[in-house]
Amino acid sequence: MRYAAIALLLTSSFIPVRAQEKTEGPQDAKAQKTYNEGLEALKQHHALDALDKFKKADKQDGGRCLACQKKMIKYGSELGEWKTAELAGEEMVAQAQGDDLALAHYQLGAALMSEAFSRHKDDLYSRVHDEMTKALAAHDNFPSAIYLDGRALARMKQDDAAKAQFERFVKMRPENDPDRQRALRYISQPELARARMAPPFVVTTLDGQRISMDDLKGKVVLLDFWATWCGPCREALPHMQKIAKKFDGEPLVVLSVSLDQNEQKWKDFIAKNGMTWPQYFDGGFTGPISRMFAVNAIPHTFTIDADGVLQDEQIGDSSVEGKLKKLISRAKELQAKDLQAADKPKQ
Repeated sequence: MRYAAIALLLTSSFIPVRAQEKTEGPQDAKAQKTYNEGLEALKQHHALDALDKFKKADKQDGGRCLACQKKMIKYGSELGEWKTAELAGEEMVAQAQGDDLALAHYQLGAALMSEAFSRHKDDLYSRVHDEMTKALAAHDNFPSAIYLDGRALARMKQDDAAKAQFERFVKMRPENDPDRQRALRYISQPELARARMAPPFVVTTLDGQRISMDDLKGKVVLLDFWATWCGPCREALPHMQKIAKKFDGEPLVVLSVSLDQNEQKWKDFIAKNGMTWPQYFDGGFTGPISRMFAVNAIPHTFTIDADGVLQDEQIGDSSVEGKLKKLISRAKELQAKDLQAADKPKQ
């Protein structure tokens, strides 16, 4: 599962402002027509067809269509069309200047990072580092490039260099930033930057509770994606209620993420069915958390251990109690070790 590896890398909010503001569609008339056909294909959820249209439009435009190239990177990475994503990144680099050059190197590096992570191609991490080095040479105040460079260096097991980049990133971001919280985790435990971590997120639940993935360190997390209109989800509800009740008081957080679009109907359903564990309204398959975890079918659950590492993913109602028991047992062991370390006299 690629889950957020792609989404997080390619939709950063920390890119240079000038590069963000510049948008370029195709100039050639035929390319414009093909590009619009690609946009229409996206509306129909035909991503592969759309990708072919964007590739064609870029070729018709002489390899100068920045908007096409961005789409080629995004959907090429999502669909595993790595050559397409890499070609688009190289085209962006070839024609970019100034802050746009920094963004182009970042986009190419992000595509390479997605490929390395998805295909377990460790040799690509050095190329990611090279692209981030070039991005930062073009624009040194670029937090996303610094963060991605830290992750690449960690994957290369250059932990001291990775820590230095994460520390640099932390100084540039506000305290409540989820990526900053994750970077702090990586500083204290560099090995986590090499693990299949659940993406960092922050949500506010129906009862006003703020839940951050990295604030849940030391607890097991069961993410439950569902909707009131989903028949299998309603059938699985008694099972989720049983889990929430059975493990009440244990180091476990059950978080149900609704893909409903009618918020009032969702609230009424929760009240009627006594769903007392944390509930979050994501607003559909295009909601931020759903996209982060690449959810395209429900019910869909993710089991995350006390370190924030993804351990299990299931589509449909399935027995997870055995897995939860083991992870909860380990969470308790970690909590006991932390207490012992806190009580140990300092030398």
